[in-house]
Amino acid sequence: MTAISIRGIETIRSITLEVTDPTAANAFYTDAFGLDAQLGFRAAEAPPAGFPGFTLSLVVSGPGTVDHLIDRALDGGATPLKPAKKGLWGYGGVVQAPDGTIWKVATTAKQDSGPVTGEIDQIVLLLGSADVSAAKQFYVERGLAVAKSFPRVYAEFDMPSSAIKLALYRYRALAKDAGVAPDASASHRLSIQSDAGTFTDPDGFTWDAAAALSQAA
Repeated sequence: MTAISIRGIETIRSITLEVTDPTAANAFYTDAFGLDAQLGFRAAEAPPAGFPGFTLSLVVSGPGTVDHLIDRALDGGATPLKPAKKGLWGYGGVVQAPDGTIWKVATTAKQDSGPVTGEIDQIVLLLGSADVSAAKQFYVERGLAVAKSFPRVYAEFDMPSSAIKLALYRYRALAKDAGVAPDASASHRLSIQSDAGTFTDPDGFTWDAAAALSQAA
């Protein structure tokens, strides 16, 4: 991926998930979604408990690809949270991976315009925030431009060179969208790698220098 300036966040290089079995998690994401360089894994002693306050979304080209990826995830041991169906913004469904991470697979297309390939157009990291306005300002001060915003509810950042996009969603609304109960006491079990240094945002999400990424064997 393209390196970023240390003056601010421009590109998310990868995401590290805390999981009880890094080898199994790596195998699941490779087989189900074809993800490799975008994810890293750090061993956690305890299994996940409660909603960790974030979700990951896979944006794809059409409904057929949504169904294809969700079926692969379920075959690999994922748990269905919301069945794929048509909605206001397109078509999508939600699953929980065996390690506990919640994934939404979605498209804005109403129908397939070509063959189902399983290709992913974009990965979106959605962080649940207690105060979206404050969190948005925090990231703006670190160099991100706002691409889309709904006051106090949602903010999406303009990151044209990043394979992983960043957005903020009101915490309880994100839990509802994921189909799970909110749990503010749960650990995030997540760190974000960029070249913008190490810091923690207002909601406790940790950012690390990209060189700190430790990929499990």
